[in-house]
Amino acid sequence: MRRFVLAALLATVAAPAVAAPADDLHRVIADHWAWFLKSNPVYATSLGVHAYDDRLGDFSLAELDRQAAQAALFIKRLDAIPAAKLTDEDRTNKAILRRILSEQIEANGFGERMITFTTLGSWYQSFAGLADTVPVRTRADFKSYLIRLAQFPGANAQQLEITRQAVAGGYVQPCAALNGFETTISGVITAKPEDSRFYAPFKGNRPAGMSDTEWADWQSRARVLITDTINPEYRKIADYYRSAYLPKCRVSVGAAALPEGAKYYAFQVRQQTTTDLTPAQIHDIGLSEVKRIKTAMEALAKKAGFASREAFIQELRTNPKYYAKSETELMSAAALQAKANDGNMPKLFGTLPRLPYGVRAIPAETAPSSPTAYYMPGSPKVGISGTFYVNTSKLDQRPLYELPALVSHEAVPGHHNQIALQQEMSLPDFRKYDTNFTAFVEGWGLYSEHLGIELGIYDTPEKDMGRLSYEMWRACRLVVDTGLHAQGWTKDQALAFMKANTALTDANIEAEVNRYITNPGQALAYKLGELKILALRQRAETKLGAKFDVRRFHDAVLEHGAVPLDLLDMQIDAWIAREQRAA
Repeated sequence: MRRFVLAALLATVAAPAVAAPADDLHRVIADHWAWFLKSNPVYATSLGVHAYDDRLGDFSLAELDRQAAQAALFIKRLDAIPAAKLTDEDRTNKAILRRILSEQIEANGFGERMITFTTLGSWYQSFAGLADTVPVRTRADFKSYLIRLAQFPGANAQQLEITRQAVAGGYVQPCAALNGFETTISGVITAKPEDSRFYAPFKGNRPAGMSDTEWADWQSRARVLITDTINPEYRKIADYYRSAYLPKCRVSVGAAALPEGAKYYAFQVRQQTTTDLTPAQIHDIGLSEVKRIKTAMEALAKKAGFASREAFIQELRTNPKYYAKSETELMSAAALQAKANDGNMPKLFGTLPRLPYGVRAIPAETAPSSPTAYYMPGSPKVGISGTFYVNTSKLDQRPLYELPALVSHEAVPGHHNQIALQQEMSLPDFRKYDTNFTAFVEGWGLYSEHLGIELGIYDTPEKDMGRLSYEMWRACRLVVDTGLHAQGWTKDQALAFMKANTALTDANIEAEVNRYITNPGQALAYKLGELKILALRQRAETKLGAKFDVRRFHDAVLEHGAVPLDLLDMQIDAWIAREQRAA
């Protein structure tokens, strides 16, 4: 008897362990995240991972190819895992990771990967904001920061080489969108190193454990790096842009004019909207929304005592009382609106993020070509708050009556609320920190503007017209973006359409159209995402009736982080079913 027991035990020990599908998936997810952080060392630092603090990263095309090849290997491992043996949560994680990897590979197959800058961002502006991205507080932080400043020439050389290849291949931005763009480069350069954005961390307190003498030495090293390394590199970029890039900018404005441009635009539409809608279908949706919103604007104008929508908009565009007289006045009004929104949040949500956010002005060198505002996520792990950036250039083009909608979108209940919550969720790290489905994120931002109606923040006709103008602006995007990139529109056609249908000022319209030209497809996500969330809310209200709780609905929309719209649809259906079963 003992021999049989012993034999059975030995057989058990000798038998190779068979990993469960869930274990295999978790291993792939962990391996992918470790690889992603190693490939993105600055981002790793921003998340509190310090293994790569001495690196900026490899920005070459060869590295992009290596990353695409690695992504294919991860997909192979994912496909070997039987989804039927996974939980619903793991199936979702698997599907989302596979989608991200697949789109990474597809994007790498287009020549447009060589376009290194748009009106929304560039490698040199990202680097100029390094101190806003990573922690610079401890001795180790400052050491890492100085090391990375010294490495900029190598990274810059790689980016310039890619840009040269892009110019040779015809992958250049349209001339029509580049007016004044050079200031985004030259504006980083300062006569005195102490005035540089790169020197900002050295104006604060010295790190603990460092003597005054050593701190003075490090400050001196920073000044020398800015003067002898950073500024010359930015002059190199500006010289190349002026002498070699601008003369080769293209006359056409649509993506379809580029090699495989129509195919690339179709990919962008699919990726940005997470739908299978065609550009033609999206164009028609946009025209329908423009018609609906225009009717609402007409009614509001008459209610406010104006003969027409056009007359009210003309008053809003030209009366100085609607515009701040100084940067301080605009920033104060934005901050006040932000705090007012903060106080309303518990009315709409059961779960709120712990991470706060701040309000800052957009850097002066990029402000003229930047949008009205934008949000930058923070990092709870390293102690960086979220930031609502406000454009304080061209003050006569930044109306105060737009602030309620603007703050609702970029700060709360919009981007900060959604993204900060996602960072605190019990999700795999790649979903907490690197999943950014634009249709969900920007759709939520636009839906948050709509929530201002329930909060009562549009308490004057001017503010309500500002809200409608912002909604019209996003509806016009569906028409203009597809018009430019799929229907052969000129920039003048796009400007005229925006001018005729929104209450935006000329400066904002110019910046917006330049954005659509240089970022094909991205602007489509906002309105399509908002329409989906509004439709899901209507479905929930209809099915749940008196049991519908708006706070629980909003928590349900946000509780899984950013997801594709089709998955959000299924998640809300499941939530509705649970609510119906609840006592």
